[in-house]
Amino acid sequence: MIGYACLALGVPGSGMKTTILKHATQERLYALISQNLAALEVLIDYNIKNGIRLFRISSDLVPFGSSAAKSLPWRDQFAEALWRIGGKIRSSGMRVSMHPGQYTVLNALDPVVAKSAELDLDYHCQVLDAMGLGPEHKLILHLGGAYGDREASKARFISRWRDLSPAVQSRLAIENDDRVFTIRDALDVSWKTGIPVVYDNLHNAVNPADPGKTDLDWIRESSITWQGRNGRQKIHYSQQDPGKRPGAHSATVRIGPFLRFQEALEGTDIMLEVKDKNLSAIKCINCTSNQGIAALEAEWGRYKYAVLERDPNIYQAIRQLLKDKAKYPALEMYQLIEEALAKEPTHGSAVNAAQHVWGYFKDRADTAEKRRWETAMRRYREGSVTLLSLKSALQKLSIKYKENYLNGGYYFVL
Repeated sequence: MIGYACLALGVPGSGMKTTILKHATQERLYALISQNLAALEVLIDYNIKNGIRLFRISSDLVPFGSSAAKSLPWRDQFAEALWRIGGKIRSSGMRVSMHPGQYTVLNALDPVVAKSAELDLDYHCQVLDAMGLGPEHKLILHLGGAYGDREASKARFISRWRDLSPAVQSRLAIENDDRVFTIRDALDVSWKTGIPVVYDNLHNAVNPADPGKTDLDWIRESSITWQGRNGRQKIHYSQQDPGKRPGAHSATVRIGPFLRFQEALEGTDIMLEVKDKNLSAIKCINCTSNQGIAALEAEWGRYKYAVLERDPNIYQAIRQLLKDKAKYPALEMYQLIEEALAKEPTHGSAVNAAQHVWGYFKDRADTAEKRRWETAMRRYREGSVTLLSLKSALQKLSIKYKENYLNGGYYFVL
Protein backbone atom coordinates (compact mmCIF):
# COMPACT_ATOMS: atom_id res chain seq x y z
CA MET A 1 0.00 0.00 0.00
CA ILE A 2 1.12 3.56 -0.74
CA GLY A 3 -0.10 6.58 1.21
CA TYR A 4 0.51 10.14 2.35
CA ALA A 5 0.53 12.20 5.52
CA CYS A 6 -2.10 14.36 7.19
CA LEU A 7 -3.22 16.91 4.60
CA ALA A 8 -4.45 16.79 1.02
CA LEU A 9 -4.27 19.21 -1.89
CA GLY A 10 -7.33 19.96 -3.98
CA VAL A 11 -9.78 18.37 -1.53
CA PRO A 12 -12.30 21.01 -0.40
CA GLY A 13 -13.39 20.80 3.22
CA SER A 14 -10.39 18.75 4.34
CA GLY A 15 -8.35 21.37 6.21
CA MET A 16 -7.56 20.93 9.91
CA LYS A 17 -7.91 23.88 12.27
CA THR A 18 -6.36 24.78 15.60
CA THR A 19 -6.05 27.75 17.94
CA ILE A 20 -3.64 29.31 20.40
CA LEU A 21 -3.64 28.26 24.03
CA LYS A 22 -5.22 31.42 25.43
CA HIS A 23 -8.26 30.87 23.19
CA ALA A 24 -8.56 27.16 24.00
CA THR A 25 -11.83 27.33 25.92
CA GLN A 26 -14.05 24.26 26.14
CA GLU A 27 -16.50 25.77 23.68
CA ARG A 28 -13.76 26.64 21.20
CA LEU A 29 -12.07 23.25 21.51
CA TYR A 30 -15.33 21.37 20.96
CA ALA A 31 -16.06 23.47 17.88
CA LEU A 32 -12.59 22.76 16.49
CA ILE A 33 -12.79 19.03 17.21
CA SER A 34 -16.14 18.88 15.44
CA GLN A 35 -14.73 20.70 12.40
CA ASN A 36 -11.60 18.56 12.35
CA LEU A 37 -13.52 15.30 12.55
CA ALA A 38 -15.66 16.45 9.63
CA ALA A 39 -12.46 17.28 7.71
CA LEU A 40 -10.96 13.89 8.57
CA GLU A 41 -14.06 12.13 7.29
CA VAL A 42 -13.76 14.07 4.02
CA LEU A 43 -10.16 12.85 3.73
CA ILE A 44 -11.08 9.24 4.53
CA ASP A 45 -13.86 9.33 1.92
CA TYR A 46 -11.46 10.87 -0.60
CA ASN A 47 -8.86 8.18 0.12
CA ILE A 48 -11.38 5.40 -0.32
CA LYS A 49 -12.65 6.85 -3.60
CA ASN A 50 -9.10 7.17 -4.93
CA GLY A 51 -7.80 3.79 -3.80
CA ILE A 52 -5.47 5.17 -1.14
CA ARG A 53 -5.20 2.63 1.69
CA LEU A 54 -2.43 4.16 3.79
CA PHE A 55 -2.85 7.46 5.61
CA ARG A 56 -1.41 9.41 8.53
CA ILE A 57 -3.96 11.24 10.67
CA SER A 58 -2.94 14.72 11.81
CA SER A 59 -2.01 15.14 15.46
CA ASP A 60 -4.07 18.36 15.38
CA LEU A 61 -7.33 16.38 15.24
CA VAL A 62 -7.94 17.27 18.89
CA PRO A 63 -6.11 20.56 19.52
CA PHE A 64 -4.12 20.44 22.77
CA GLY A 65 -5.22 16.82 23.13
CA SER A 66 -2.58 16.07 25.75
CA SER A 67 -2.85 19.37 27.63
CA ALA A 68 -5.76 21.83 27.55
CA ALA A 69 -8.19 19.26 26.13
CA LYS A 70 -6.88 16.37 28.23
CA SER A 71 -9.55 16.71 30.90
CA LEU A 72 -12.40 17.18 28.42
CA PRO A 73 -14.57 14.11 27.71
CA TRP A 74 -14.04 14.50 23.97
CA ARG A 75 -14.16 10.75 23.39
CA ASP A 76 -17.70 10.65 24.78
CA GLN A 77 -18.75 13.90 23.15
CA PHE A 78 -17.71 12.73 19.69
CA ALA A 79 -18.01 8.97 20.11
CA GLU A 80 -20.44 8.54 17.22
CA ALA A 81 -18.29 10.46 14.72
CA LEU A 82 -15.08 8.73 15.84
CA TRP A 83 -16.65 5.29 15.56
CA ARG A 84 -18.20 6.09 12.17
CA ILE A 85 -14.86 7.24 10.78
CA GLY A 86 -13.16 4.19 12.25
CA GLY A 87 -15.78 2.01 10.59
CA LYS A 88 -14.94 3.47 7.20
CA ILE A 89 -11.25 2.85 7.82
CA ARG A 90 -11.88 -0.75 8.88
CA SER A 91 -14.32 -1.66 6.12
CA SER A 92 -12.10 -0.18 3.38
CA GLY A 93 -8.98 -2.02 4.54
CA MET A 94 -7.22 1.27 5.10
CA ARG A 95 -4.32 1.44 7.53
CA VAL A 96 -3.77 4.67 9.43
CA SER A 97 -1.10 5.96 11.73
CA MET A 98 -0.24 9.04 13.76
CA HIS A 99 3.15 10.67 14.27
CA PRO A 100 3.62 12.75 17.45
CA GLY A 101 5.79 15.78 16.79
CA GLN A 102 9.30 16.85 17.62
CA TYR A 103 8.40 17.95 21.16
CA THR A 104 7.26 14.46 22.16
CA VAL A 105 10.61 13.32 23.59
CA LEU A 106 10.23 10.21 25.69
CA ASN A 107 13.92 9.97 26.61
CA ALA A 108 14.26 13.62 27.69
CA LEU A 109 16.55 14.36 30.63
CA ASP A 110 13.87 16.61 32.10
CA PRO A 111 11.22 14.36 33.70
CA VAL A 112 8.56 17.01 33.06
CA VAL A 113 9.24 16.83 29.31
CA ALA A 114 9.22 13.04 29.46
CA LYS A 115 5.87 13.07 31.29
CA SER A 116 4.44 15.38 28.64
CA ALA A 117 5.60 12.90 26.02
CA GLU A 118 3.81 10.10 27.83
CA LEU A 119 0.60 12.14 27.95
CA ASP A 120 0.92 12.97 24.27
CA LEU A 121 1.30 9.30 23.37
CA ASP A 122 -1.75 8.52 25.50
CA TYR A 123 -3.76 11.14 23.59
CA HIS A 124 -2.76 9.74 20.19
CA CYS A 125 -3.55 6.22 21.35
CA GLN A 126 -6.99 7.34 22.55
CA VAL A 127 -7.81 8.69 19.09
CA LEU A 128 -7.12 5.34 17.46
CA ASP A 129 -8.80 3.41 20.27
CA ALA A 130 -11.93 5.56 19.95
CA MET A 131 -12.11 4.62 16.27
CA GLY A 132 -12.00 0.94 17.13
CA LEU A 133 -8.71 0.37 15.30
CA GLY A 134 -6.33 -2.46 16.11
CA PRO A 135 -2.62 -2.30 17.01
CA GLU A 136 -1.55 -2.51 13.36
CA HIS A 137 -2.53 1.18 13.21
CA LYS A 138 0.63 2.65 14.62
CA LEU A 139 2.07 5.60 16.52
CA ILE A 140 5.44 6.49 14.98
CA LEU A 141 8.05 8.06 17.26
CA HIS A 142 11.69 9.10 17.05
CA LEU A 143 14.02 7.97 19.82
CA GLY A 144 14.66 11.55 20.95
CA GLY A 145 17.91 13.28 21.92
CA ALA A 146 21.38 11.86 22.59
CA TYR A 147 22.22 14.35 25.39
CA GLY A 148 25.93 13.60 25.06
CA ASP A 149 25.56 9.86 25.69
CA ARG A 150 23.82 7.87 22.99
CA GLU A 151 23.79 4.54 24.82
CA ALA A 152 22.43 6.04 28.03
CA SER A 153 19.79 7.89 26.04
CA LYS A 154 18.69 4.69 24.30
CA ALA A 155 18.54 2.93 27.67
CA ARG A 156 16.43 5.77 29.07
CA PHE A 157 14.03 5.44 26.13
CA ILE A 158 13.67 1.72 26.83
CA SER A 159 13.07 2.34 30.52
CA ARG A 160 10.39 4.94 29.82
CA TRP A 161 8.78 2.69 27.19
CA ARG A 162 8.38 -0.03 29.80
CA ASP A 163 6.37 2.40 31.95
CA LEU A 164 3.90 3.22 29.16
CA SER A 165 0.43 1.75 29.16
CA PRO A 166 0.03 -1.60 27.36
CA ALA A 167 -2.27 0.11 24.84
CA VAL A 168 0.44 2.60 23.87
CA GLN A 169 3.14 -0.07 23.87
CA SER A 170 1.13 -2.17 21.44
CA ARG A 171 0.84 0.72 18.98
CA LEU A 172 4.31 2.22 19.19
CA ALA A 173 6.81 2.00 16.33
CA ILE A 174 10.17 3.77 16.19
CA GLU A 175 11.93 5.49 13.30
CA ASN A 176 15.49 6.49 12.51
CA ASP A 177 16.02 10.24 12.31
CA ASP A 178 18.18 12.55 10.22
CA ARG A 179 20.33 14.02 12.99
CA VAL A 180 20.90 11.76 16.00
CA PHE A 181 19.77 8.14 15.99
CA THR A 182 20.48 5.99 12.94
CA ILE A 183 18.60 2.96 11.71
CA ARG A 184 21.12 0.82 13.60
CA ASP A 185 20.23 2.61 16.84
CA ALA A 186 16.54 2.02 16.20
CA LEU A 187 17.17 -1.68 15.54
CA ASP A 188 19.24 -1.94 18.72
CA VAL A 189 16.28 -0.62 20.72
CA SER A 190 13.93 -2.94 18.87
CA TRP A 191 15.93 -6.07 19.72
CA LYS A 192 15.57 -5.17 23.42
CA THR A 193 11.90 -4.23 23.36
CA GLY A 194 10.17 -5.81 20.39
CA ILE A 195 9.11 -2.39 19.07
CA PRO A 196 8.78 -2.49 15.27
CA VAL A 197 11.10 -0.22 13.28
CA VAL A 198 10.01 2.14 10.49
CA TYR A 199 12.89 2.65 8.06
CA ASP A 200 13.16 6.16 6.59
CA ASN A 201 15.29 6.24 3.44
CA LEU A 202 16.02 9.99 3.37
CA HIS A 203 16.89 10.09 7.05
CA ASN A 204 19.35 7.27 6.43
CA ALA A 205 20.82 9.09 3.44
CA VAL A 206 21.50 12.14 5.63
CA ASN A 207 22.40 10.24 8.81
CA PRO A 208 23.68 6.85 7.64
CA ALA A 209 24.41 3.97 9.95
CA ASP A 210 26.58 2.17 7.42
CA PRO A 211 27.25 3.75 4.00
CA GLY A 212 28.06 0.28 2.68
CA LYS A 213 24.48 -0.92 3.15
CA THR A 214 21.65 -0.21 0.75
CA ASP A 215 18.07 0.82 1.45
CA LEU A 216 17.00 -2.73 0.66
CA ASP A 217 19.51 -4.14 3.17
CA TRP A 218 18.01 -2.03 5.96
CA ILE A 219 14.43 -2.68 4.88
CA ARG A 220 15.05 -6.42 5.00
CA GLU A 221 16.69 -6.18 8.43
CA SER A 222 13.84 -3.99 9.73
CA SER A 223 11.23 -6.40 8.37
CA ILE A 224 12.12 -8.89 11.09
CA THR A 225 10.75 -6.45 13.69
CA TRP A 226 7.27 -6.57 12.14
CA GLN A 227 5.64 -9.60 13.66
CA GLY A 228 2.10 -10.75 14.38
CA ARG A 229 -0.32 -8.04 15.38
CA ASN A 230 2.02 -5.27 14.24
CA GLY A 231 0.75 -5.81 10.69
CA ARG A 232 2.67 -5.34 7.46
CA GLN A 233 6.07 -3.71 7.47
CA LYS A 234 5.85 0.04 7.08
CA ILE A 235 8.55 2.37 5.75
CA HIS A 236 8.82 6.09 5.05
CA TYR A 237 9.94 7.19 1.60
CA SER A 238 10.94 10.65 0.47
CA GLN A 239 13.24 12.37 -1.99
CA GLN A 240 15.67 15.20 -1.35
CA ASP A 241 14.65 18.69 -2.42
CA PRO A 242 17.67 19.67 -4.53
CA GLY A 243 17.52 23.32 -3.54
CA LYS A 244 17.20 22.94 0.22
CA ARG A 245 19.05 21.65 3.27
CA PRO A 246 19.92 17.93 3.42
CA GLY A 247 16.83 16.02 4.55
CA ALA A 248 14.29 18.50 3.16
CA HIS A 249 11.44 16.74 1.38
CA SER A 250 10.93 17.33 -2.32
CA ALA A 251 7.92 19.11 -3.77
CA THR A 252 6.80 15.92 -5.53
CA VAL A 253 7.91 12.30 -5.73
CA ARG A 254 9.70 11.86 -9.05
CA ILE A 255 8.20 8.72 -10.45
CA GLY A 256 11.33 7.25 -12.07
CA PRO A 257 13.44 7.03 -8.88
CA PHE A 258 10.40 5.83 -6.90
CA LEU A 259 9.74 2.93 -9.26
CA ARG A 260 13.38 1.86 -9.08
CA PHE A 261 13.22 2.03 -5.28
CA GLN A 262 10.04 0.02 -4.82
CA GLU A 263 10.48 -2.65 -7.50
CA ALA A 264 12.26 -5.04 -5.12
CA LEU A 265 9.82 -4.51 -2.24
CA GLU A 266 7.11 -7.02 -1.39
CA GLY A 267 4.49 -6.80 1.32
CA THR A 268 5.68 -3.37 2.45
CA ASP A 269 3.52 -0.31 3.13
CA ILE A 270 5.14 2.88 1.84
CA MET A 271 4.27 6.20 3.46
CA LEU A 272 5.30 9.06 1.20
CA GLU A 273 6.61 12.16 2.93
CA VAL A 274 6.36 14.84 0.28
CA LYS A 275 4.94 18.32 -0.06
CA ASP A 276 2.29 17.53 -2.66
CA LYS A 277 0.87 14.79 -0.42
CA ASN A 278 -2.04 12.98 -2.11
CA LEU A 279 -0.92 14.01 -5.58
CA SER A 280 2.25 11.94 -5.29
CA ALA A 281 0.35 9.09 -3.63
CA ILE A 282 -2.10 8.79 -6.52
CA LYS A 283 0.76 9.13 -9.01
CA CYS A 284 2.68 6.26 -7.41
CA ILE A 285 -0.42 4.08 -7.09
CA ASN A 286 -1.35 4.63 -10.72
CA CYS A 287 2.18 3.82 -11.88
CA THR A 288 2.54 0.63 -9.83
CA SER A 289 -0.81 -0.91 -10.73
CA ASN A 290 -3.12 -0.68 -13.71
CA GLN A 291 -6.04 1.40 -12.48
CA GLY A 292 -7.53 1.69 -15.96
CA ILE A 293 -7.50 4.49 -18.52
CA ALA A 294 -10.46 6.17 -16.77
CA ALA A 295 -8.28 6.73 -13.69
CA LEU A 296 -5.63 8.46 -15.80
CA GLU A 297 -8.24 10.59 -17.53
CA ALA A 298 -9.63 11.65 -14.15
CA GLU A 299 -6.15 12.59 -12.97
CA TRP A 300 -5.43 14.49 -16.16
CA GLY A 301 -8.62 16.48 -15.61
CA ARG A 302 -7.20 17.65 -12.28
CA TYR A 303 -3.78 18.55 -13.65
CA LYS A 304 -4.56 19.96 -17.06
CA TYR A 305 -4.82 23.70 -16.38
CA ALA A 306 -1.73 23.63 -14.16
CA VAL A 307 0.10 22.03 -17.09
CA LEU A 308 -1.41 24.38 -19.67
CA GLU A 309 -0.14 27.47 -17.85
CA ARG A 310 3.40 26.08 -17.91
CA ASP A 311 3.75 24.33 -21.25
CA PRO A 312 1.01 24.19 -23.90
CA ASN A 313 3.04 21.70 -25.96
CA ILE A 314 3.11 19.20 -23.08
CA TYR A 315 -0.60 19.84 -22.56
CA GLN A 316 -1.27 18.78 -26.14
CA ALA A 317 1.12 15.83 -25.90
CA ILE A 318 -0.76 14.41 -22.91
CA ARG A 319 -4.10 14.88 -24.65
CA GLN A 320 -2.76 12.85 -27.58
CA LEU A 321 -1.29 10.23 -25.25
CA LEU A 322 -4.68 9.53 -23.66
CA LYS A 323 -6.58 9.15 -26.93
CA ASP A 324 -5.70 5.45 -27.24
CA LYS A 325 -8.16 3.88 -24.80
CA ALA A 326 -6.59 0.43 -25.17
CA LYS A 327 -3.33 1.53 -23.52
CA TYR A 328 -2.41 2.52 -19.98
CA PRO A 329 0.37 5.13 -20.35
CA ALA A 330 0.61 6.09 -16.67
CA LEU A 331 4.39 6.42 -16.54
CA GLU A 332 4.56 8.48 -19.72
CA MET A 333 1.75 10.79 -18.58
CA TYR A 334 3.26 11.49 -15.19
CA GLN A 335 6.74 12.02 -16.60
CA LEU A 336 5.30 14.66 -18.92
CA ILE A 337 3.40 16.25 -16.01
CA GLU A 338 6.59 16.36 -13.95
CA GLU A 339 8.42 17.99 -16.85
CA ALA A 340 5.75 20.65 -17.14
CA LEU A 341 5.46 21.37 -13.43
CA ALA A 342 9.22 21.86 -13.16
CA LYS A 343 8.82 24.96 -15.34
CA GLU A 344 7.72 28.43 -14.33
CA PRO A 345 4.53 29.63 -16.08
CA THR A 346 5.21 31.98 -18.95
CA HIS A 347 3.13 35.14 -19.12
CA GLY A 348 1.36 34.10 -22.31
CA SER A 349 0.65 30.55 -21.18
CA ALA A 350 -0.64 31.76 -17.81
CA VAL A 351 -3.06 34.13 -19.54
CA ASN A 352 -4.21 31.33 -21.85
CA ALA A 353 -4.88 28.94 -18.95
CA ALA A 354 -6.63 31.63 -16.91
CA GLN A 355 -8.91 32.45 -19.84
CA HIS A 356 -9.82 28.77 -20.14
CA VAL A 357 -10.74 28.70 -16.45
CA TRP A 358 -12.67 31.97 -16.75
CA GLY A 359 -14.78 30.20 -19.34
CA TYR A 360 -16.47 28.23 -16.55
CA PHE A 361 -17.91 31.47 -15.12
CA LYS A 362 -18.24 33.99 -17.92
CA ASP A 363 -21.91 33.16 -18.54
CA ARG A 364 -22.77 33.06 -14.84
CA ALA A 365 -20.79 35.97 -13.45
CA ASP A 366 -22.71 39.16 -12.75
CA THR A 367 -21.74 42.55 -14.14
CA ALA A 368 -19.56 43.48 -11.15
CA GLU A 369 -17.72 40.14 -11.27
CA LYS A 370 -17.06 40.49 -14.98
CA ARG A 371 -15.72 43.98 -14.43
CA ARG A 372 -13.44 42.78 -11.62
CA TRP A 373 -12.19 39.95 -13.78
CA GLU A 374 -11.40 42.24 -16.70
CA THR A 375 -9.57 44.58 -14.33
CA ALA A 376 -7.59 41.72 -12.80
CA MET A 377 -6.62 40.37 -16.22
CA ARG A 378 -5.62 43.82 -17.51
CA ARG A 379 -3.48 44.47 -14.45
CA TYR A 380 -1.80 41.07 -14.78
CA ARG A 381 -1.02 41.74 -18.43
CA GLU A 382 0.46 45.09 -17.39
CA GLY A 383 2.53 43.43 -14.66
CA SER A 384 0.97 45.30 -11.74
CA VAL A 385 -0.46 42.16 -10.06
CA THR A 386 0.92 38.65 -9.68
CA LEU A 387 -0.34 35.43 -11.21
CA LEU A 388 -1.28 34.31 -7.71
CA SER A 389 -3.57 37.32 -7.40
CA LEU A 390 -5.17 36.58 -10.77
CA LYS A 391 -5.77 32.94 -9.84
CA SER A 392 -7.13 33.96 -6.44
CA ALA A 393 -9.85 35.92 -8.21
CA LEU A 394 -10.75 32.84 -10.23
CA GLN A 395 -10.73 30.62 -7.16
CA LYS A 396 -13.21 32.88 -5.38
CA LEU A 397 -15.57 32.50 -8.33
CA SER A 398 -15.02 28.76 -8.39
CA ILE A 399 -15.96 28.47 -4.73
CA LYS A 400 -18.95 30.78 -5.08
CA TYR A 401 -20.37 28.92 -8.07
CA LYS A 402 -19.46 25.50 -6.64
CA GLU A 403 -17.48 24.49 -9.68
CA ASN A 404 -16.42 21.12 -8.28
CA TYR A 405 -14.40 20.17 -11.34
CA LEU A 406 -12.06 23.09 -10.65
CA ASN A 407 -12.27 22.99 -6.86
CA GLY A 408 -11.21 19.35 -6.89
CA GLY A 409 -8.40 19.98 -9.36
CA TYR A 410 -4.85 21.19 -8.95
CA TYR A 411 -4.86 24.49 -10.82
CA PHE A 412 -5.34 26.53 -7.65
CA VAL A 413 -2.86 24.56 -5.51
CA LEU A 414 0.15 24.05 -7.79
